[in-house]
Amino acid sequence: VQLQASGGGLVQAGGSLKLSCAASERTYSRSTMGWFRQAPGKEREFVAGIARRVEVTTYSGSVKGRFTVSRDDWKNTAYLQMNNLKPEDTAVYYCAAATAGPWGPVRTTTGDYSDWGQGTQVTVSS
Repeated sequence: VQLQASGGGLVQAGGSLKLSCAASERTYSRSTMGWFRQAPGKEREFVAGIARRVEVTTYSGSVKGRFTVSRDDWKNTAYLQMNNLKPEDTAVYYCAAATAGPWGPVRTTTGDYSDWGQGTQVTVSS
């Protein structure tokens, strides 16, 4: 398994969760890391991404200002800190990796990512 996502759960609106994505060293060291989500009946959508250079991040408009993407090179792990969660954030969250240079770019389409984690459920109650 190249990517392993964890950290999902049930939380009330306004609460916080932090997702983790552990990767193999080989995958992690060459990749931009992305987070996507898929709600029931909807297509998978981009949430956030971070290049190998951590200064380079991209967020979808619906989460900007509430979610923060980060990565820890010592642990080969990417994170998604989610604050002020809303019921519309309810979805299965997936992490993904895309081979890219240190400065990205951070791609926002599923087809640009070659490796995917298994998904972790996030449920936000109102």
